[in-house]
Amino acid sequence: MRKMFRKVFSSISGICCIALAPVLLSGCLPQNPPVETEQAKPETELQEISEQSGNNGEAAESAADEADGTAEGEAKQDEEESPVHTGQEVPEDGEAETEGIALGDEQFDAYIPLLEGKRVALFSNHTGIVGNAVSETGMTDENTAFGLDAEGSPLTYGEHILDALLERKVNVVAVFSPEHGFRGTEDAGATVQDSVDEKTGVPILSLYGNDNTHSPAKEDMDRFDVLVVDMQDVGLRYYTYYLSMYHLMNACAEKDKEFIILDRPNPNGFYVDGPMLKKEYCSNVGLLPIPTVYGMTWGELAQMINGEGWLDAGKDACRLTVIPCKNYTHQTKTALIRNPSPNLKNMRAVYLYASTCFFENTQTSVGRGTEFPFEVYGSPYLKGMDGFGFSFMPKSMSGATEPPFMDEECFGEDLRNIPIEDIWSAGVNPEYLIRAYRAYQETGRQESFWGKPNGDGHYWIDLLSGSDSFRRMIEEGKSGEEIKASWQPEIAQFMQLRKPYLLYEEKSGACKSGRNGI
Repeated sequence: MRKMFRKVFSSISGICCIALAPVLLSGCLPQNPPVETEQAKPETELQEISEQSGNNGEAAESAADEADGTAEGEAKQDEEESPVHTGQEVPEDGEAETEGIALGDEQFDAYIPLLEGKRVALFSNHTGIVGNAVSETGMTDENTAFGLDAEGSPLTYGEHILDALLERKVNVVAVFSPEHGFRGTEDAGATVQDSVDEKTGVPILSLYGNDNTHSPAKEDMDRFDVLVVDMQDVGLRYYTYYLSMYHLMNACAEKDKEFIILDRPNPNGFYVDGPMLKKEYCSNVGLLPIPTVYGMTWGELAQMINGEGWLDAGKDACRLTVIPCKNYTHQTKTALIRNPSPNLKNMRAVYLYASTCFFENTQTSVGRGTEFPFEVYGSPYLKGMDGFGFSFMPKSMSGATEPPFMDEECFGEDLRNIPIEDIWSAGVNPEYLIRAYRAYQETGRQESFWGKPNGDGHYWIDLLSGSDSFRRMIEEGKSGEEIKASWQPEIAQFMQLRKPYLLYEEKSGACKSGRNGI
């Protein structure tokens, strides 16, 4: 029996689900042509994604229905699994729009002709569900675990982009996978070896293998003529998926390969905030001179990378084509259907991640090894400190096999009851880190709150924030408002610099709390 799918476009606060045509939206809006950036112009493999896992119902099917040719897939996903994203604009009156977003990957007529007669490589993972199609589901909110409906039942997903390409006779010769592997279940930074998709026989080439450069091997670049990108990101500078895209752009520019992005919404694309990255603090958690929250889709960011000459081969060196989304703007707030990585388990975590990730590798846990990572923070050393009565104990689990302070009781703050509108309004919020730092200093412990510096003398917080300025301002006793005010001149410069590369409408002007673009 044919399974029915709907695209889920969510207004986040009281999410409204709209039933649309299965997988492909045709004729919904006037056809957007591909955006070509010319040189003269500004693991578990797919089979495992497509099958039910035995661990806590984890993972998602993304195979085509062979009985009737209908795109379908099942996802039995637990809290450690990794999801996708899409959304719908949230007007000021709170009423949901009736026209849904059409992702780049479902506009087959726009890009399949570009692949005919060519060897195609794909950069994707478990999040590459065409059109973010899912089974019928009840009302959910920002606290609902990815992969589940309002009743707690597993969602069923539409076809994966690899299935969709093969079904349309595209010659897919390889798939590149990012951090966390093709299935999105590996620990942060874990080594993931190359493999082969047992279902299709397509090689899975890991960018997180034994080579710490995270760049594709030269011999792998000879396999294909054109690279297609379809992956969900969360729009933060230290989230590594876009870094893998950057490395692939570099390699494609050097080898004169075509590079096609099937664009997707950015769930944090409705604002710009946070400190800028300084060149001397480039690392595997940040390479580009952009703010923590840069408010761009991958299609827009790739155009900026190309146009600003950030590739090794120089300005406009990449043969870039972007298939834009339809009916998407930078006021759109989007709800994901799968967790993009193991420790972002719901939309609240996706929003708080812009603030709580700064706790990584300090004397404070951010909840890895719990069911609510990035929604809490705490430390064994804050026991008995005023305002830190909430406690949790990290445990080894899939996606966090050796979390910080494993099996130790941590005392801190639970952020799960903060109204989601307050999280949006605050943007990158330094107050959590400030409170924890000051309380830790009161304990009299000799070890630095920031952990240990690396061989270059940089603390992890410096690499995450892009310089030592954020850390030093906290040490000097600056308030959150003072810290955010210090970011504004460079944010304003960045927003001007990015304007020529934007594909989607944005609202002009700044917003309260120093948060721009809302």
